[in-house]
Amino acid sequence: MSVAGQRTAGLRRAVREGVSGLPREFWWLWTSTLVNRLGGFVATFLVLYLTFEKGYSPSYAGLVVSLYGLGGVVSSLGGGVMADRLGRRPTLLIAQASTAVSVALLGLVQHPVAIAIVACVVGMASHASRPAVQAMMADIVRPEDRVRAFSLNYWAINLGFAVSAIAAGFIAEYSYLVGFLGEAVMTMACAILVFVKLPESRPERPTAAAGKAEPDVGLGTVLRDGRFMSVVGLSFLIALIFMQGMTGLPLAMGEAGFSSSDFGMAMALNGVLIVVLQIPVTRFIEHRDPRRLLTVSSLLVGYGFGLTAFAGSSIGMYALSVTVWTVAEIVNAPTQTGLVVRLSPPHGRGRYQGMYTMTWSVATLLAPLIAGVVIDGYGAGWLWAISALLGTVAGLGYWALLRNLPREENPPLDEGNEGEGEGEGEAERQAEADAVRKALPAEPIGPAGAVATGSPNGDGGPPAAGTTS
Repeated sequence: MSVAGQRTAGLRRAVREGVSGLPREFWWLWTSTLVNRLGGFVATFLVLYLTFEKGYSPSYAGLVVSLYGLGGVVSSLGGGVMADRLGRRPTLLIAQASTAVSVALLGLVQHPVAIAIVACVVGMASHASRPAVQAMMADIVRPEDRVRAFSLNYWAINLGFAVSAIAAGFIAEYSYLVGFLGEAVMTMACAILVFVKLPESRPERPTAAAGKAEPDVGLGTVLRDGRFMSVVGLSFLIALIFMQGMTGLPLAMGEAGFSSSDFGMAMALNGVLIVVLQIPVTRFIEHRDPRRLLTVSSLLVGYGFGLTAFAGSSIGMYALSVTVWTVAEIVNAPTQTGLVVRLSPPHGRGRYQGMYTMTWSVATLLAPLIAGVVIDGYGAGWLWAISALLGTVAGLGYWALLRNLPREENPPLDEGNEGEGEGEGEAERQAEADAVRKALPAEPIGPAGAVATGSPNGDGGPPAAGTTS
């Protein structure tokens, strides 16, 4: 076999092993994510719609975008509570149906006050589904496959965004209203897909030794979880750094004399690298120590943005910077989401994921303000120095915080029950796990309905070395 043939065969084997062994429900959820992102329009072109199409001022457009982000902050927690109380499936249905209706309405309303209010509602509705998606994914995927599942979901998010951004550009030239209505239709299709194909996955509350159900996990429980809230704080630092790719980077490139198309090429490199590298990198990281992965990825994102300080007028240096922090993004996103699952009890996953998701919504609000103040007052070089410092602090924090991290156990519903002895508690956990297994199909499938090949347990990846939609 030729070298090219060997490489092609190796790539096919890597893809096959990357998608094998995951349950059917995961692939329907994955498809829902992809369809949702393929229909994305509002978040990408909202500012252009308000300024160029409607003729509003940049300050008004900024206010509307901030209200959109504020809605996401509120609904991140609200969606997590709903996912635990109502269930994952009802939360997804409510969130996606509400998003479809509100997006269509946003394209139709004309009054500036109405636009601002509806934009906030769109932000609330669209962000409410994220904790439910992540919690459902954790419910239906085995612990040893979760990092791989979260990686595949993140890959779908970026693939869908890349395609939708290109399509939205052409649609906007024809009609912004078509874009709004198109996103509404695609989002409603996701709701229908969830209704038809996805059963409820929320686990029942485990029972204590006395036979009584353990108390509900409230937001107070989450806030009192010191280790988890420390992880949330570190995740917030990482989110602030990553958001500079959409705020500080275009400002700095503009000051250096680069055009908007140059910035577009830099961000396109980010998307291309994620689409190309996410699956093969996942094979390397999926069984490795999350402490090391998060420490290294934190340093990479900090110093990746830090390299921008030396870019000057070199587009090649900007490309190198984007490449470094994109690799960090590929490693950090699924590992961090898997860690949140690992630190949360099964019947409280929605709230824990909601708290984690909220950090990114808050970072979305604060990052533009921080970038503007630092660049205006001190220069872009200070922004990149601060990014490197925050990455270092986060890396050291993860290294210190994640010592003696408890191992994940099989079956998936064992988490959160550590410390119980054998006997009644173990028997109940085993019965609960058996019930979940019976709800899943015996034969997993791959994307687009193709039967997955490879080991049913997802074997074939790297041996264990020792983590977000």
